[in-house]
Amino acid sequence: MKIFPTECIKQLDAYTIENEPIASIDLMERAARALAGAIAGRWGTETRMTVFAGPGNNGGDALAVARLLMERGYQVETFLFNTKGNLSPDCATNMERLAAVPDVDFHEVTSQFTFPKLTEDDIIIDGLFGSGLNKPLAGGFAAVVKFINASPARVVSIDIPSGLMGEDNTYNTAAAIVRADLTLSLQLPKLSFFFAENEAYVGEWRLLDIRLSQEAMAEMPTDYELTEPDTVAALLRPRRRFAHKGNFGRALLVAGSQGMAGASVLAAQACLRSGVGLLTVHVPFCNNDIVQTAVPEAMTELDMSDTCFATPIDTDDYQAVGMGPGLGQMPETVSALLEQVDICEVPMVLDADALNILGENRSYLSRLPKGSILTPHPKELERLVGKCQNSYERLERARELARQADVHIVLKGAYTAVISPDGKCRFNTTGNPGMATGGSGDVLTGVLLALLAQGYAAGDAALLGVYVHGLAGDLAADELGQTGMTSGDLVRHLPQAWKELATARES
Repeated sequence: MKIFPTECIKQLDAYTIENEPIASIDLMERAARALAGAIAGRWGTETRMTVFAGPGNNGGDALAVARLLMERGYQVETFLFNTKGNLSPDCATNMERLAAVPDVDFHEVTSQFTFPKLTEDDIIIDGLFGSGLNKPLAGGFAAVVKFINASPARVVSIDIPSGLMGEDNTYNTAAAIVRADLTLSLQLPKLSFFFAENEAYVGEWRLLDIRLSQEAMAEMPTDYELTEPDTVAALLRPRRRFAHKGNFGRALLVAGSQGMAGASVLAAQACLRSGVGLLTVHVPFCNNDIVQTAVPEAMTELDMSDTCFATPIDTDDYQAVGMGPGLGQMPETVSALLEQVDICEVPMVLDADALNILGENRSYLSRLPKGSILTPHPKELERLVGKCQNSYERLERARELARQADVHIVLKGAYTAVISPDGKCRFNTTGNPGMATGGSGDVLTGVLLALLAQGYAAGDAALLGVYVHGLAGDLAADELGQTGMTSGDLVRHLPQAWKELATARES
């Protein structure tokens, strides 16, 4: 599913109106019916609704929703804020339609506003401003937003919480953004929905299909997408009957140091649970027995150091190399890793301490082998690109790094972003907060390493690996609940995740 900047969404509306063809007021009615249906599907007619409508088309949607809910038997009080006497044409039409409804409780606010009394049993429908907003709310509208946020009522925002911008909110005013419990987004999500700092405003979000032109959406380019299950399932390769371990690649994992053997174990187990043919784990002597015992399917190769990675490795016999989990940043490890980057000619997966070392030696980013994947969490990314003000800036800097270094970046988070060297960004849809536990990233490193070793292109490996990693987390949460999950549970649910994806590919 594509994610378009708000300017493009306006173009989609216009294209639909011209080519369906459909009048703009009728497209608004279609959207309002979808909105009213979603609201009625969640709350019964005993719930009192209070609608706040602005002067633009978002306000027109809200007025139409108020009318449609009244037709369904809801008690609705509606406030239209028309302080400048300048309503959009469709908003004006819906004001007339609402005003004509018998026994309507409708107030047009042109100057003074008396705030209604609301309770925790009430629902506020926020239709003040939509995704076209390009500056922070101020004055009277900011006061209305503060009233909404201070009220005990639950809040449903139409399309986007009023005051929130569709992409960049760097210079926005936090106190002047509606904090919705539910956001009903029309047709497509907004980019700002995928940023952690906006969760408090967006709340839960749902998409409502208002039948914008599929042709226009298919033809219009965008750098942002939401990964869909069918897309990922199509990437999975079936295994041939006469295949043998040599067909599925040989991977090298460089992980662990004294006291961090668990990182080696988790990454190795995940790699083996993701289809690799042969796995060698390069370990310091102190971790050898632990890895040999915990992961008997893997081979080990001893480093010259007893306690850390200090010896670069000849990688000619491998199809992919994974480095970083539990590696530490001892001086000898730093030197060995940088030398390893210089001599390695196969794709690499770099995580954790490997990224931290590169953050202190940024010139080596351009020396990474083609097809390499970096898997930073936000703080690790900032060590690579510098301090960022918010998630939007962080994402844009990650896209620039992917272009400059010609690497794929997996920016981890609730909606992990898979970024390719051409700047394309694909948000993942699987995973849950139960995965916020030590070792989850080590598991992901192992999954990605296995896919690269099997010959998957880096972009496909990143999409597939991130999706399956999150799916394993969802399966673990279904069985165990989120609170009690560990990273080992992700490893144990990887086989089921791969099985479900294979079933989806075949269906």
